[in-house]
Parts: sequence; structure tokens; C-alpha cells
Amino acid sequence: MLTVASLSRAELGERMARDGIVLQTGAFLVHLHSAIPVVADGIALMYRDYPLHPADAFAHFHLKLYRPASLRRWYRPQVHMLFDGEALFQPLPLAHAFPMLEWGLNWCVANRAHRYLMIHAAVLERGGRAVILPAPPGSGKSTLCAALAYRGWRLLSDELTLIRPEDGWIVPVPRPVSLKNASIDVMRSYLSRDTDQAVFTTPVDTTLKGWVAHLRAPGDAVARGSVCVPPAWIVFPRYQAGAPSTLEALQQAPTHMDMAKNAFNYSLLGARGFDMLADVVGNVRSYRYTYSALDDAMAVFDQLAAQP
Repeated sequence: MLTVASLSRAELGERMARDGIVLQTGAFLVHLHSAIPVVADGIALMYRDYPLHPADAFAHFHLKLYRPASLRRWYRPQVHMLFDGEALFQPLPLAHAFPMLEWGLNWCVANRAHRYLMIHAAVLERGGRAVILPAPPGSGKSTLCAALAYRGWRLLSDELTLIRPEDGWIVPVPRPVSLKNASIDVMRSYLSRDTDQAVFTTPVDTTLKGWVAHLRAPGDAVARGSVCVPPAWIVFPRYQAGAPSTLEALQQAPTHMDMAKNAFNYSLLGARGFDMLADVVGNVRSYRYTYSALDDAMAVFDQLAAQP
């Protein structure tokens, strides 16, 4: 199948500006239309291994990013985003175009994919079993996820854990990992020790979130983007400077409640959402994990993967 890397940068930009491209990210197809060079640059860099479908193929979501035809085109230039022809967010500075696309893709899934129970959590797989990492902003979730993705775990998603109703398995949505502020330099340094495969976007100061950069998903995660797996662990991570590496087992009831707090559509799904989450929690091992050093964290997750 044709991939983004099959096209030259010029061909990619021409297609995106003319008819748009249909990009497959795991379970979803996205029709993306934009003549903005920085958007095409981001797609070429971060999505090089992803499949492309014909421009007239079915797509779950239709996104368009464009520059306004006003003075804003020249004075403090901005970018606008449309979802199915409707404005999705307030316009942002042009330099924020690629992060805006990533936020838009997250919004599309979180607000439209209600066939699944959706948890705000990173999720990775090893040995045919998935670990779910639900956590609020600032907990070190994305940093931990990025490290694991390049240390033997397959990235299923950095932001969205999708649980399918028929069997409770996890549906992959592998995309670039979003890193913020100090995590950017931490991961650059950590991954540079023994891999040259880690590729980052140039950090952008987005003001509200601080500095943001994206880390390319490993090629294996993209190639196996349709391979679903059952969950085996739920781990609530928390980074705390100077803290020892501590893994604490959790009971099912508080785990269920904390997972529900991190769900996008738990209430919307009603009794079905409750039953789905109860089934997941009842069939996994749950922990709270505090860490300060990534090497310690990698050792702990290696031990989890070795569990029968």
C-alpha cells in the first residue's frame, strides 16, 4: 500500500493542497486538506510510515487547515481548522499548525468514536498484552509512554485508550507522542543513549500548554496498527522528583472509579459503559506507580511483562 514516504515532499504538498490526502491512523481514516507548508512538513516527518488511501476514499473525519484571506495572512499570521466544514477551534498562530492538527485529531476521536469506551490514557503492548496508563496532565504519563515505546513496548496510543465492546480488547490508534516543556529535552537525552530512530518535531511555544513537541511513533507500532490486544494491567503513573520507584497494588473498586474519572464517554454509554469498565478492571492487575528515574521505571515494567 502507498505510504506517506512513497511521495516526495513536493508530491505530498501538492496532493494535500489540491484534493487532500486520506491518512490511516490505526482504526481511523482522516481526510486532510491543507496548503500550509508547515502542515505538510509535519506529516512528512511524523507520518512517513502511515498508509495513504485514494483521496476519494471513505474517511471517518474530514479536516481542513487553512490561512485566512485577510490581513492576518501577513500580520501575525494565523491558522484555522475546519471539521466537516465547521470551525473546530479558535484560530491559532501559524507556527502552531501541526500541534493544532494533532489536537484536532484527538478531538475527533474523543467526540465521535462512541462505539468504544474511551479512556484518557496512554496504552502500550508487550507479549500480546496491553498496559493502560491513565493519568492527569503533569503526571509524567507521556514521558513514560515515550520511553516504553522505544524500550520494547508497542505504542497503541499516547492519549486515547479505546476499548471495544464485543470483547474488551484495546483498539490501536498509534500516532506521534505529545511531549511538553521539560519532557522534551528529557526524552531527547534519554532516547539518544542507544537509538538513532527517535525523531522529534521542532518545539513550539503554545503559551497555554507551554512548549510542545511530538515524537514519531516507532515503525512497528504503525505497521501493526490493526492488531488489537487484551488489557492485562492498569497502572496509574505519577512522576515525583527524587521519589523512589514504588509500585502499589490497587483494589478493583477504587480502580473502577479512577478509570471512570478518566473516561471521555463513560456516562454517555450508561449501563453498557459501567459493565465494559467493570469487565476490564475485573480481569487485569491494577497498580499505582510513583517514579523519578526512567531506568527504574523500565525495570518495573519489564517485571510486569514477565508476569504470567
